[in-house]
Amino acid sequence: MCGIAGIIAPAGLAEPESARLRTGAMLQLLAHRGPDATRQFTTNLAALGVTRLTIRGLEECSQPMHEPESGVVAVCNGEIDNHQELRQWLAQRGRPVAHQTDVAVIPGLFLELGEDFARKLVGCFAVAVWDNRTRRLFLARDRAGERPLFFTFKNGVIRFATELAALASGDAPFPRLNQAAIRKYLQLGIFPSPETPFEEIHKVAPGELVVLDGISVRRERFWRWQIVETRKQEPSLDEFDRIFRGAVQRQSEVDVDFGVFLSGGLDSSLVSAVARALHPKRPLKAYTLRFYEESYDEGVYAETVAHRLNMEPVAVWVQPKDVPGELKALVRLVGEPLADPAWLPAALLARRAAQDIRLALVGEGADELFGGYPTYVGAGLAEHFARLPGWARSAIRRLVKALPPSEKKVTISFLLKRFVQGAGLDGIARHRLWVANIPPPLLARLGLAPAVEESLNTDAGHLLDRMQRWDLEATLAEGLLTKADRASMSSALELRAPFLDEAVMEFASSLPITERVRGFNTKVFLKRYGLRYLPKQIVRRRKRGLSIPIARWLRGPMHEWAFLTLGSGRLERVGIDTPAATSLLCEHCQGKADHARALWTLLVLTEWLDWVAQETDSSANPPSERRGVTADCDTRRVAHVS
Repeated sequence: MCGIAGIIAPAGLAEPESARLRTGAMLQLLAHRGPDATRQFTTNLAALGVTRLTIRGLEECSQPMHEPESGVVAVCNGEIDNHQELRQWLAQRGRPVAHQTDVAVIPGLFLELGEDFARKLVGCFAVAVWDNRTRRLFLARDRAGERPLFFTFKNGVIRFATELAALASGDAPFPRLNQAAIRKYLQLGIFPSPETPFEEIHKVAPGELVVLDGISVRRERFWRWQIVETRKQEPSLDEFDRIFRGAVQRQSEVDVDFGVFLSGGLDSSLVSAVARALHPKRPLKAYTLRFYEESYDEGVYAETVAHRLNMEPVAVWVQPKDVPGELKALVRLVGEPLADPAWLPAALLARRAAQDIRLALVGEGADELFGGYPTYVGAGLAEHFARLPGWARSAIRRLVKALPPSEKKVTISFLLKRFVQGAGLDGIARHRLWVANIPPPLLARLGLAPAVEESLNTDAGHLLDRMQRWDLEATLAEGLLTKADRASMSSALELRAPFLDEAVMEFASSLPITERVRGFNTKVFLKRYGLRYLPKQIVRRRKRGLSIPIARWLRGPMHEWAFLTLGSGRLERVGIDTPAATSLLCEHCQGKADHARALWTLLVLTEWLDWVAQETDSSANPPSERRGVTADCDTRRVAHVS
C-alpha cells in the first residue's frame, strides 16, 4: 500500500526541477499512507514518485519501477496478488523480474501487453505507467475501486495523485468548485466517478484505464461486473468454498502481521473464520468498535466470534466527544467530503489496529455481491404496493408518516418512510431515492434543485441485477471503499476485502435471484455457506451495519458544535441557505423528524468548505515557510533517481 504522485509533460517539462519539487510536495502530503520510504524518478518529461507502506517484499523501496531499455516507469498503490504467476509468465517470455516485491511485475507486463496490462492484474491497485517511447501516461484502477487515483490535465501538463489534498494543495489558483458534483454529493453522500468536488480534478473509475498523451484524454473500461449479462446457474457450496478460501489465502500471504476487523455480523465473521482455517497456528487479533448506545453496539457478538476462532478481541470505544476534532482532521488530511458517519469510527479503529499490525482483512462487498441490503427486499415489495388500490396506498402513507422518529439503529419506521417516499418511482430511480442522504424535498428546502440525473433505466436485465451493479460501482466504490481507504490509510493500515476478489465477484454474478433475495430473506446463498464455518445465531442475526448514534448525539452532546458549524455561513458558497440548514437541526432536536443523515452530510460539507477556504487563502498568499517545507523532501529518507 502506498501513495503515488507525478507530473508529466509529454512535450517536455518547462522546469524539471520544479516538477521534481512539486511531486515531492505531493508525496509529503501522502506521507501518512506510506511511512517506510519515499522515492522519485525524474526526467525532462516526467516526475513520478511513491511513498511506501511495505506489505510484501521487505527490501528497500524499489518503486518507481524503471525499465532502462524502454524507459517505461511504473508506480503502484496497492497489491498484486497474482505476482508469482505473472513472474513465471514473464520469465517464459524472456523478461525475468529482478525485484521480489509484487509490483515489480508491472513494467514487464506493460511491455508485453501494452494497454491490456491491467486485465492481467489481480488485486487491489491504482497504477500509473509512463511510456517514454510513445510519450503516453496510463492510469488504471482496480476492478472494485478499492484504491483511489485522481488526475488533472491542463495546458499539456498531467498531474496525478492518490488523494485530492495532495493534488489540490499548493495550486495557484486553487481549483474551482464543481457545483453539479457537490449537488450529487448532497443527494448521495458520494462523488460518483469520474467527478470530484473540483472542476479541474477527475477520478479514475473502478475497472477503468485512462490514457493521456498531452493532447487528449481517452477512457476505457477494462472490466465491469457482468451480473446483468451472466447466465444464472445453481451454485455449488464446494466450488464457492474453493474460490473464497483462495481469495483469503492470496490476500493474507504477506510479509507482515495482519488481523481482522470484526463486527460480529456474517460478512466479517466469515472472513475471520476462513482466515483462521487457513492460518490455524498464527496469532490473530480481531478489532471491534464499541458504543455505549445498546442498539449500535455489536461488541458482544464480535467477542463471541473472536473467542470461538481463538482470536484476541480488541475493543475500541467511540464517544461523541471524538467526532468534531476527528472529522476536521480527516477532511483536511484527504481533501474530500464523505458523508458516511462510519468514516470516523473506522479511522479510530484503524489507529488502534496500526499499533499492532499493518494489514487487516474486512468484509466489505458482501452485501452488494450477494444481495444483503433491505432495499433489495423493498424492490419486490414496491411492485406489490403499486398494485394496491389508491385509497389503500394513501392510508398506508398516512400511517407511515405518523410514525415517530427513533434514535435506534436501522429502525423499521425509517425504512418504511423511505419506502413510501420512493414507491411511486421506477427501478434504479426508486433505489437511489431510498439510499439518498438528502432527498429532493429536503434539498428544495435548502434552496437547491436536485442534480440532473443521467438515464438510470437503460440497461436490460432483472432489476435486482441492475441495483446490485449500481451499488457496486457507485455506493461501494465511491462510498464504503472510500471510507475504508481514507480511514485506514490515515494511520498507514492497509485493508483487504476478500469478497472483492475477481473470482468471488464472478461467482456472485451467476447466482439466481432466489439465491440472493427470497421474500424477506437476504444473502440466501451466503448464509447457507456461512453455516459451514459459523454458528446459526451469527449467520441468521439481523443485519445492522456500521454506523454511529448520530441522531441521538445531534440532539445531545454534539448539538452546540453542529449548530455553530451549520450557522457558520460556509454552505452559502454552494447555494445552501444557512437558516434552512439550521432549521433542519432544530426540527431534529425537537423530535419532529429524523434529519440525522441529511445533517451529517451538511456538517461534513461545511468542514470541507472551511478547508477549501483556508487552502484558497494559502494559494493566493503562500507563506515562505510553507514553500520551504514543500521543497524539502529529505526529512523522510527521500531518494532521487535521474
